[in-house]
Amino acid sequence: MAKSARSRAEQHFTASQKKDKQDLKEREKAWQDKLDRTATLRALRLAKEAVDKQAADEAAALKAATKKPAKRKSAAKKKSEEAAAEEATA
Repeated sequence: MAKSARSRAEQHFTASQKKDKQDLKEREKAWQDKLDRTATLRALRLAKEAVDKQAADEAAALKAATKKPAKRKSAAKKKSEEAAAEEATA
């Protein structure tokens, strides 16, 4: 028996709808995969930044702890140097 035009059109329409649903599911899955990858990369970046900051803080603390204080001249030594300078100019 020959199928009517309406029957063929309905079959074509349902096949088209099925394909559209499948395409939509694939696009949604690809979108979700992209979101998951972005979230993973962001978490890795934040973790790396935290480790880098901690290392920088530790290095700064170590540098500050090992830094030698500047030597200051005593008042008596300053006076003797000033007197010597005056004598040299006189």
